[in-house]
Amino acid sequence: MTGVLFSLVFAVAAPFWALMIVLPHWSWTRRIIAAPWIAVPPVLIYLIVVAGSLTDVLPAVTSPTLGGVRDLLGSADGATAGWAHMIAFDLFVGRWAYLDSRRRGIPALVMAPVLLLTILLGPLGYLAYLLVSSRLVSSRTEEKGAA
Repeated sequence: MTGVLFSLVFAVAAPFWALMIVLPHWSWTRRIIAAPWIAVPPVLIYLIVVAGSLTDVLPAVTSPTLGGVRDLLGSADGATAGWAHMIAFDLFVGRWAYLDSRRRGIPALVMAPVLLLTILLGPLGYLAYLLVSSRLVSSRTEEKGAA
């Protein structure tokens, strides 16, 4: 069952990533991505896995040690829970970046690699978005000041 849940985690998030990256200007994309509920499917998988292994998870998160966390993540349940946790939060951050970029007028071609980086290496995608958005906002502010 854990192997199925592990495989299912990305499958339930992938359609939302595809909308943001491949169809960023489609009218339905913004409507779908605007719903904060899109990150819930991986969270539900996380809940299922964690609920089934709570006796292993609680000690690792309430009194974390390197060895304890390593052992937890080294198990099938721990790796699946960790994966679901990452996918849920990466999708949440990707959703935020997509919506914020639309409001700021950041081009979709600029956002596609940022969103891809967020899927693959979540925190680095977040950092990339902060750099891109602050760079574009500051360059636009400079242009307005020069006009």
